Amino acid sequence: MIEAPRGTKDILPNEIKIWHFIEEVSRKIFEIYGYNEIRTPIFEFTELFMRGIGEFTDIVNKEMYTFQDHKGRNLTLRPENTASVVRAYLEHELNKNLPNAKLYYLGPMFRYERPQAGRQRQFWQIGTEAFGSDNPGLDAEVIAMILHLFSELGISNLETHINSVGCNSCRNDYKLDLVNHLSPQKEELCSDCKVKLNKNPLRILDCKRKNCRSLASKIPSIDLSLCKSCKEHLDQVCDYLKELNINYIVNPYLVRGLDYYTHTTFEIIDKSLGAQNAVAAGGRYNNLIAQMEGPDIPAIGFAAGIERIILSIKNSFTSNERNDDNKSIYLATTSPKAHLAGIKIIQELRKAGFMVNMDWTSKSLKSQLRRAHKLRANFTIILGEEEISKHEVEIKNMKDGNQIRVSIDKLNEYFVKKFYVEGKLV
Repeated sequence: MIEAPRGTKDILPNEIKIWHFIEEVSRKIFEIYGYNEIRTPIFEFTELFMRGIGEFTDIVNKEMYTFQDHKGRNLTLRPENTASVVRAYLEHELNKNLPNAKLYYLGPMFRYERPQAGRQRQFWQIGTEAFGSDNPGLDAEVIAMILHLFSELGISNLETHINSVGCNSCRNDYKLDLVNHLSPQKEELCSDCKVKLNKNPLRILDCKRKNCRSLASKIPSIDLSLCKSCKEHLDQVCDYLKELNINYIVNPYLVRGLDYYTHTTFEIIDKSLGAQNAVAAGGRYNNLIAQMEGPDIPAIGFAAGIERIILSIKNSFTSNERNDDNKSIYLATTSPKAHLAGIKIIQELRKAGFMVNMDWTSKSLKSQLRRAHKLRANFTIILGEEEISKHEVEIKNMKDGNQIRVSIDKLNEYFVKKFYVEGKLV
């Protein structure tokens, strides 16, 4: 038997409702905050991610799925979506067509990582990107939007961690400090961090190996290297968060794993998830658009993994609890003639907006009723030749077992009364 590749996962019918719930709530919240959806290709030219994410990041060096097409061009399955959204923003001149553009996305990303709880090699992300403003109030608004989203999803007890990685000038000063502090202890670093020390020392702060984390904890934090402007930006972000009554923790070692960040970085933490506890993360990338040969336009964004969100949601309620809003009807028939007549009945009910199933395997009435119960139908319509002759059906309430006869012409009216209040499904 051929199985799904390691690090990929089928989303089965009994799981899909919680995915729909997250997608629907996300779209609602993002649009409330003025974002419009964008959909980018699943693969891009490899150069896009090398320039956007950073040539010396783990994502580019170790985790990308890269291949050549028939013309020998290097293509990569997107490992994240910010670079793709920026590319689309520039290619379609959205800076001219959509001033202060706010865009959101939802889709699969791909990284060759060790599969673990809440993270696969194909994983799904939701995220937003906002272009055109470097106002610290926008940073706070993005964080507020994420917390609003999680509140709507039923996730609580979260921590908001923020930091500043500064501008190019003060970040370069900090990199020199890192090199100076770690060079004497270079041999104690892991093999990867030894390489990073000279090429991209900030990435050492992301290393999960125990010895590297211990050494990194003794390094002076980046806040000591921030210039006056970067300190003021972070202070103003904090002022806005206080105004919004959002509790936060300033974590001076939070640098994130992507090279394009400038100024504000943040993570939303769910401590109940263990070591992999970030449910959303993001920050500013004021230089990325210019790096991609576009105009000098500031931007900020975030991303959240849907698999990780599902782990958090399950701490509050399960997808099975959401199945209580299933409103369905089942049609059971007792003869081929009734089956033929039944298809017209269910089609009319479907046109009226009802969810209706019927048996296509010629099972007995008893088996069909068991099937209706497994499908958690609210009502079962029983149709036989006697009912056809009287132009009526038997309707069984699957919750209390009561049965009632209803004219076929009155079926739509009957179920409207059962399922709808003031024109809304209940």
